[in-house]
Amino acid sequence: MTKDAAGAVFEALADPTRRRVVHELSKDGPLTATELARRIPVSRQAISKHFDSLEQAGLAAASRVGRETRYELRTQAFAEAEAWMRSIGATWDQRLDAFKQYVESVPSGSTGRRKR
Repeated sequence: MTKDAAGAVFEALADPTRRRVVHELSKDGPLTATELARRIPVSRQAISKHFDSLEQAGLAAASRVGRETRYELRTQAFAEAEAWMRSIGATWDQRLDAFKQYVESVPSGSTGRRKR
């Protein structure tokens, strides 16, 4: 996942209402805007706008079933964002391990500074 794609995921999930939509869809999806609006204290129109942000980030998709539009999550973008975070975490783990090894290699009582 590119940094921009990860940014889109995190930007979409930054809003608490969108996180609530994701939660409800993960629990009971696919759901309609009407069903989501009953669970979340916002209008159907607001649900649709929030859903558009989730869809643009690749986190969700809409499909027509008869006269209804049903919203559901897409797992790929979540998995890619998780992999991106894991790679960043691994980089920091390596840096912290290197720092730990350095600190442990300095004799106790030493400041680690070299005399000139």
